[in-house]
Amino acid sequence: MMPDKRLADLIDFYREAGVDALLGEEPVDRFAATDAPQPPPARGRSASEARRMGVSVSADDPIRPALRAAPPVLSGEGNNLIAPDEAAMAAREAARSAQNLAELRAILERFDGCALKATATQLVFADGNPQAKLMLVGEAPGRDEDLEGLPFVGRSGKLLDRMLAAIGLDRSKVYIANIVPWRPPGNRTPTPQEQQICLPFILRQIELADPDILVCLGGPSAQALLGIKDGITKTRGRWYKFDTGTRKIDAMPTFHPAFLLRSPLQKRFAWRDFLAIKKALGA
Repeated sequence: MMPDKRLADLIDFYREAGVDALLGEEPVDRFAATDAPQPPPARGRSASEARRMGVSVSADDPIRPALRAAPPVLSGEGNNLIAPDEAAMAAREAARSAQNLAELRAILERFDGCALKATATQLVFADGNPQAKLMLVGEAPGRDEDLEGLPFVGRSGKLLDRMLAAIGLDRSKVYIANIVPWRPPGNRTPTPQEQQICLPFILRQIELADPDILVCLGGPSAQALLGIKDGITKTRGRWYKFDTGTRKIDAMPTFHPAFLLRSPLQKRFAWRDFLAIKKALGA
């Protein structure tokens, strides 16, 4: 029998890898239990159909203007019918309507246009000080973040805290968020479609927070926010300009803490990046 210590280490390994479900020995055909979707009516969407699209239909809801009568497509989650283009359009309309971060969070709480919300435990909006000069944006929450409702609280979050402390900062002096605010199942990478649906919200979040410096943690964050196509190894440590909507601010990509946990030799480059950030902050 496997010793208790080895068993505990194995369970910890699976948990860190994102395993969150047990499977039986007999296969189950999930598709056999799924009824075929009914064809949509020829006229415009009803209120119930609009709700399946992931938006509220109250008269004063800012998401309502994004509804249009268009043929839906399968979302891939159960029998829900959703048009991804319409979900992205609803996200843009909703994000634009938020006048402050509290409103933006409330809108995200109601928004169901991203299928990740159905599998996540809760929304992971932000942590830290929204008035801070420095804002850091990662890719998506992991298991620990999904459970606590805060970004970067797992192993990578603890490393990020140590990196910030090394330049004299803590969470009271920075603002932290992710491109996608819901955890993808199994900690997988968010699909391009999921990122595009969520992108208007993080763009508006950056605009409302209005930091002086933006740090993109990892390649996906840098590519989505800065529009660059090169990998993080080539782009880290370089300064770019990010348009918040009201002004242009300095932005730098650097390695994601989760990557540094897997590749500790790269920490020396991240240290150089954080020293440059410290200098830019005038700290």
